[in-house]
Amino acid sequence: MITAKFSFGNDLINGFEISGHSGYADEGSDIICSAVSSPAYMVVNTLIEIMKLTPEIETDDGYLSLKLNQNDAERSEDILKGFFLHIEELSKEYPQFIKLERGAYNA
Repeated sequence: MITAKFSFGNDLINGFEISGHSGYADEGSDIICSAVSSPAYMVVNTLIEIMKLTPEIETDDGYLSLKLNQNDAERSEDILKGFFLHIEELSKEYPQFIKLERGAYNA
């Protein structure tokens, strides 16, 4: 199962952590993993390469974490809200494969 944790501070998304594998299909043909990982990396690349922000990033096999300071969270609010909405809708469509968590994490 994929777990997507979104952290909030001052009503802004200030980070997220995506971990696990959906188990929907074999690696390389798992459309649910692709539906989560592709937009996650698009968000990271947009924040770093286009907006020139400096989030704290961690990656590993089946793991991606992004943490933003308050100023960067404010600047990237719309992008992160869109990503949250995308994951939220996927978790409703595939609840046995994607778990969404929302809270005030120490990001």
